[in-house]
Amino acid sequence: MDLYTKFVSTALFPLHEKIKGHSTLDRFRELEKSQWADRADIEKFRNSRLQDFMVGIARDVVFYSDLFRNIGVDPRNIQRPTDLAMLPLLDKATVRANVEKLKSRNSNGLARYNTGGSSGEPLVFFIGEARRSHDVAAKWRATRWWGVDIGDPEVVVWGSPIELSGQDRVRSLRDALLRSRLLPAFDMSNPMLDKFIEKILRWKPRMLFGYPSALSLIAMRAESKGMCLADCGLRVVFCTSERLYDHQRNLIQRVFGCPVANGYGARDAGFIAHECPHGGMHISAEDVIVEIVDTNGAIAPQGESGEIVVTHLATRDFPFVRYRTGDIGVLDHGYCGCGRQLPMLKNIEGRTTDFVTASDGTVMHGLSLIYVLRDIVEIASFKIVQESTHRLVVKLVANIGFNDSVGDKIRRELQGRLGRDVVVEIELVDMIAPEASGKFRYVTSKVPLRCAD
Repeated sequence: MDLYTKFVSTALFPLHEKIKGHSTLDRFRELEKSQWADRADIEKFRNSRLQDFMVGIARDVVFYSDLFRNIGVDPRNIQRPTDLAMLPLLDKATVRANVEKLKSRNSNGLARYNTGGSSGEPLVFFIGEARRSHDVAAKWRATRWWGVDIGDPEVVVWGSPIELSGQDRVRSLRDALLRSRLLPAFDMSNPMLDKFIEKILRWKPRMLFGYPSALSLIAMRAESKGMCLADCGLRVVFCTSERLYDHQRNLIQRVFGCPVANGYGARDAGFIAHECPHGGMHISAEDVIVEIVDTNGAIAPQGESGEIVVTHLATRDFPFVRYRTGDIGVLDHGYCGCGRQLPMLKNIEGRTTDFVTASDGTVMHGLSLIYVLRDIVEIASFKIVQESTHRLVVKLVANIGFNDSVGDKIRRELQGRLGRDVVVEIELVDMIAPEASGKFRYVTSKVPLRCAD
């Protein structure tokens, strides 16, 4: 750790979080200690938090006060994760219909957030200070597993409007002090990829953080030009927000000459699990409970795959209890060679967001199309299929109020990204069917992804 990183991690960043009213440092210190506890002690601590959490939301959150009363369950009887089966699963539709009722009467510092919309069902929700503090602390702990600390130079390859629109002077100054730089993942054309590569070589970050699809595209471009980026000083490439495929991991490791760490989470569900250098996908079990359920919503037998359902104990201000992620995974009941006894996940089939290609050949992240549709209230769900560089099919399940003018707006916005000569066909359907695997893919491109000039 160099002197500047030490200054940032021990003084500047803790001061920054304290000024914002966050308990990040205290939470981080707790997580650093608890990760080495025996699994039985971790479960005991978590169960205590679970009991307190349930009693609190039953008292302070209208939605859960009503729920416990209607189903005849005493929140004090939910004492361990297996007791959560007494409660129904929580899906995006339920959250959307009960946003105000899900806010705690004692909420502290609620901030409005949107999901990226890669599930096809955009969601508006709120996060309080406790949850934000946990998320930052959990990420901080995970990056330290790889020898990267707050204040080490990092490059973030990201596409969320929340991050991109937040680059005002204050935030830019903060990021500069923390040595964190942002590369927008929307435009992944060859000229832009060349600029990204040049900046990475010039900035010499300790960590790359971002979508595996975007990071692998950068690596693919570099390799196509005969470039090896192993000398830029990277210690780890941290992938998140999409499923990390083996071929992506191998490509990124080969080009950047460093290990790839997988992180599993979502803006709504939180930071759920992180990979350590021994390969274990450790769940942040001090605050996060993971269940695996089958297609009927029942707990799947041990070792079998199913939908990942999350209860986040740091979300008392806006609770996520038995929240359906839409992702498929398997719990790992073994122990990791690193010595941490945190429970683990394996075989995560996370969200997959394809790239799309504009009519002029520009490659961009599929989220650039998703953001056109996600906040339109007249749309219940959608699926985008790029048939060719000049034809796009958008399947929509319409809400009340959808009309031709909404359709025309969608066409204009999508053509503004892909090209005015692109034909955008809108098909109104009764439902969006899943893939044969049971997963939903809401941006699919049939245009081959090319990196050569």
